[in-house]
Amino acid sequence: MNIIIGLDTSCYTTSCAAVTTDGNVLASCRKLLPVRQGERGLRQSEAVFTHVRQLPALMEELGQYTSGHRIVAVCSSARPRDAEDSYMPVFTVGEAHGRALAAMLGVPFFFSTHQRGHLAAAQIDSGIEDGDFLAVHLSGGTTELLAMQGNTLNLLGGTLDLHAGQLVDRCGVAMGLPFPAGPSLEQLAVQGHAQARIPVSMADRDLSCHLSGAETRVLQWVREGTMERSDIALEVYDVLARSVARMILAGEMETGISQVLIAGGVASSKLFRQMVTARIHKKSDLHVCFGRPEYSGDNAVGAAMIGRKRYMTGGVEGDVSSSS
Repeated sequence: MNIIIGLDTSCYTTSCAAVTTDGNVLASCRKLLPVRQGERGLRQSEAVFTHVRQLPALMEELGQYTSGHRIVAVCSSARPRDAEDSYMPVFTVGEAHGRALAAMLGVPFFFSTHQRGHLAAAQIDSGIEDGDFLAVHLSGGTTELLAMQGNTLNLLGGTLDLHAGQLVDRCGVAMGLPFPAGPSLEQLAVQGHAQARIPVSMADRDLSCHLSGAETRVLQWVREGTMERSDIALEVYDVLARSVARMILAGEMETGISQVLIAGGVASSKLFRQMVTARIHKKSDLHVCFGRPEYSGDNAVGAAMIGRKRYMTGGVEGDVSSSS
């Protein structure tokens, strides 16, 4: 069977994957970057070194699934987003390994962006229909509202300060939870009660939001020790759901697009999915779609799917971010 290998080395996760030319996921292997208790992430230099250490073992694991198959292309995430000045050192690890693997095998090497990889992975079994769609990318490094029109990603809005994943992680770590804090914070939140104590702060006709004020409010509650941790946790998800829902509804108004795909690590939360969908459906019949939870966080499946599409359409090697 012919397969395509995908690589993604983000600020959170080392990952590699394989998909078939038929579009089926053969395997997905990933490992979180280790972060010491009480810290909120790694410096880029530390993350790069950790990827260099972790990727060989993950490739060996992937090899157990790819044995007997023929690798026909390799695709890596080479930068965070489509913008020309978008750059993070961590992605050079996946790109370098991908180039080396493709060169040794004599197969095409494609590269795209981490953001497009998130969207490509999230589309799997999401229910998103053919045609244009709004896209929301929610992670520790990105909180953006986009319109996917054809193969062009147009930025409509997003956060003007803190990212959604940063809010979750900073609030969680402040409450003594491990980093990344999403799963632990959600476990707390489902036991809590929210009263919309944190006001949303919107801008640009609701296409953009501010989240730093929410962090300030939560850290104050933590210092004062007067609120249950579960209630604080649910307030975090509540303000995120209200802010994101308003951005999405504004995007629908701006573009007339009738479906939205919500992707990224924050979108893997079942609680957040329920809350944001309920908020949207109070005001709109917008078709709201999410990727499978295992494909919502950082992964290399999206990179492999992008490489597959480019290979199957006979594309030349190189950057596929702006290619159809």
